[in-house]
Amino acid sequence: MPDTASLRARNLAFWTQTAPGWIRHADRHDELGRPLGTAAMDWLRPRPGERILDVGCGCGGTTAALAEAVAPTGRAVGVDLAESMVAAARRRFPRDRHPGLSFVAADIETVGALPGAPFDAVFSRMALMLLADPVGGCAAIRGSLRPGARLAATVFRDGAANPWLAMAVLGAAPHVGALPPLPLGEEPGPFSFAEPARIERVLTAAGFEGVTVQPHDVTLRVPDEPDAVEWLIEMGPASAAYRAVPPAGQAAARSATAGLLARFGAPGGDYRLPAGLWLITATTPG
Repeated sequence: MPDTASLRARNLAFWTQTAPGWIRHADRHDELGRPLGTAAMDWLRPRPGERILDVGCGCGGTTAALAEAVAPTGRAVGVDLAESMVAAARRRFPRDRHPGLSFVAADIETVGALPGAPFDAVFSRMALMLLADPVGGCAAIRGSLRPGARLAATVFRDGAANPWLAMAVLGAAPHVGALPPLPLGEEPGPFSFAEPARIERVLTAAGFEGVTVQPHDVTLRVPDEPDAVEWLIEMGPASAAYRAVPPAGQAAARSATAGLLARFGAPGGDYRLPAGLWLITATTPG
């Protein structure tokens, strides 16, 4: 496996290239991707007056929801590796209209002290599995929390529990250019936290206690329409290559992806995509 510095560089390059798709589909992702974080949000139960850290905030939708939950005196801080996504989050949720909300563009593994720390809780939707150094990253998160603080996060389980993820890549791949290298084994990627024993080892080594890893299944309801299929393509590794091809190639990629997703079609004209997650919870020593 490449060393940590190489993995961090790969992460930065990947998310810099992928960010335009996330920005373009930010509203759609807030709506259609909400079930991916609901279990963690429900477990966390943010309360008015608390300070909450959102790790891997993307374009800010989850951070805004946290800020609303802790209003009027609390604060939510979102941190993300992709500077352009953080810039989009600031545009979508300006401080003059959301005074308890702020965003930081940084690598959580190396940023050090975050504004607003120490936090009462940390939330993360589908991001911990993407850390180049999971123990170091989770230790940095723990260092930003007060004693007795709560952690709630979701990650994907394995490929078998999330078959549509591969279909969004395989459908597009023949119609676009070269894709970035796909992660292997425990390299940062959607399934690097597939084994619950690894999650427990990582969080325990990072200084958390009371670690629990529970299976949680949700269904994403995605409309059967070109823009929604495009959202699925642009959320993953085919994103940059998809945007680089002419419209005819993009249409072919969407059509092929829709064909693979047809097995998940449901009455009413949408897709019902099964997502198998781990709900991860823990606390800091109190």
